[in-house]
Amino acid sequence: MSFITNISKQSPWLYRINAGSCNGCDVELATTALIPRYDVERLGCQYCGTPKHADIVLITGPLTARVKEKVLQVYKEIPDPKVTVAVGICPISGGVFRDSYAIEGPIDKYINVDVNIPGCPPRPQAIIEGIAMAIEIWKERL
Repeated sequence: MSFITNISKQSPWLYRINAGSCNGCDVELATTALIPRYDVERLGCQYCGTPKHADIVLITGPLTARVKEKVLQVYKEIPDPKVTVAVGICPISGGVFRDSYAIEGPIDKYINVDVNIPGCPPRPQAIIEGIAMAIEIWKERL
């Protein structure tokens, strides 16, 4: 059992939720997954395709009314201890969309956010720094 715990302490899985973003932050997240210069795997983590395997959740977008219930449902599927990272200014404050009738956010009204990565969109270096912070928080929670 301790062998499995040691592996999981070193290898958290990332899962991305789009809460109604313009995809600017999602493009930068793709940069951290696909371009060797900004490769997030050097931190010992990988993206996964299902919330049930995730350890760290990256949320982009201002949380629109249309996707709010689905985002909250998917978030509940992520097992504890999880760390939540708000990527971009939209999940933090609503960004340029904050006064729209269609915005339910900011995301921290509904979900506890552990790390905020501001920017519109944030640079890959900032995303990697935020994920590194999230990994440290996650390790403390194990």
